[in-house]
Amino acid sequence: MATTFLNYIDGKWVPPKSEKSFQRENPATGDIIGSFPDSGRQDVADAVAAAGAAWDAWRATPAPRRAEILFRAGEIMLARKEELARDVTIEMGKVLKEGRGDVQEAIDMIYYAAGEGRRMFGHTTPAELPNKFAMAVRQPHGIVAAITPWNFPLAIPCWKLMPALVTGNTVVFKPSPYSPLSANNLLRILEEAGLPPGVANLAFGEDQTGAALVDDPRVAMVSFTGSLEVGREIAAYCGRNGKRVHLEMGGKNAIIVLDDADIDLAIEGAVWSAFGTSGQRCTAASRMIVQERLVGAFTDRLVARAVALRLGNGLDATTEMGPVVNRPQLEKVQRYMEIGRDEGATVACGGARATSDGLDKGYFFQPTVFADVRPRMRIAQEEIFGPVTDIIACSDLEEAVSINNDVPYGLVTSIYTSDLSRAFQAMERITTGIVYLNAGTIGAEVHLPFGGTRGTGNGQREAGQAALDSYTEWKTVYIDYSGRLQKAQIDR
Repeated sequence: MATTFLNYIDGKWVPPKSEKSFQRENPATGDIIGSFPDSGRQDVADAVAAAGAAWDAWRATPAPRRAEILFRAGEIMLARKEELARDVTIEMGKVLKEGRGDVQEAIDMIYYAAGEGRRMFGHTTPAELPNKFAMAVRQPHGIVAAITPWNFPLAIPCWKLMPALVTGNTVVFKPSPYSPLSANNLLRILEEAGLPPGVANLAFGEDQTGAALVDDPRVAMVSFTGSLEVGREIAAYCGRNGKRVHLEMGGKNAIIVLDDADIDLAIEGAVWSAFGTSGQRCTAASRMIVQERLVGAFTDRLVARAVALRLGNGLDATTEMGPVVNRPQLEKVQRYMEIGRDEGATVACGGARATSDGLDKGYFFQPTVFADVRPRMRIAQEEIFGPVTDIIACSDLEEAVSINNDVPYGLVTSIYTSDLSRAFQAMERITTGIVYLNAGTIGAEVHLPFGGTRGTGNGQREAGQAALDSYTEWKTVYIDYSGRLQKAQIDR
């Protein structure tokens, strides 16, 4: 019998008032992981009410004290890293070493955010009048709705919850229904670390749960990572209703390979960036923009590496690529195979579901390389979110940068070249939020801003000190100790 999980509201583990639930399966095996609440509007309202009731005491708690609780959570997570990583693999399919990386990213974010409890710097500046002091300090928004995707079920929630909590906000967390187990694990760790009741609340559920959370007028800010279509709906609603909103909405990332590149290094970066996490990363490289002289050799070598990748259950130490997350995602990737062929692209390898050697029990798709791709094809413009990449030929650096920038998204670009001049020209002209030189597109460090341009986001950033700007607003304070009325812009 499947394990039954509960919502976490006001410091208690409670069944949903909706009396509805959904089951989550292991995408590699089809085995049922557990039954989770499909929360309704009343469940969400209770979670928001708990967050509201906890806010005054939490924001009045000194930031270093808030940080100590988060730090304890990081220590607990570190001690349980292997167990947590296995749960990541079981529920969303990534190979175990990537699951460990997911957990480590969460740990890194917790430690970084805890450090901000003793920094969280504001500004001091000279006042224009004598005997007057001027400064600007940060203050929290209030109740934050954190709505997260399934592909990084611990890292991305920690990217949102930790800066929100350390800056004095309270949170209602709605994880993806495709990765609920890790969300349960995270809230249990925060509870064990001593987070007061109501400060962080967990409401499992599907689309209607997220909609109810966004709609609640008591929610001051929505932080969402997911699809462009849903992100735009949230942005429109928040704009009409005066809510702050932070959006991360995907990418159509490219690796540019110039003719003076180290091709061995470029191939290594391409394989990892295109097929790591089965291509289910917003930073995955789904385009390879290759200078014409190298296209043939690059394609042959990339295809050879893709065909050789070992597919299987991520818990198996020999597995190099796991399944996609569910049947709808598998069917989406399959549809793009027909779209690509209809547009005139050639499937150089892959192109179908993988069913041999017991893989038919899960949602496995062959690593796929499209050749003969033109920049304006749908497969070169739209986010597929699977183990699929395109080879696009370019004549020179100028054309490569133009192709790279001409997509609806702007998250990350990588360029391989040994020419320092060309590297700096590219870094200046590439319009994505992240640029790598001689490295793949996958990988982020928590002390630096993460996010993109165009359809990737709305200008906010995850991680680094930039995250503080997402979860706080500025308060300017003037202290006049002159003992008389001084009129700014008038007195001299």
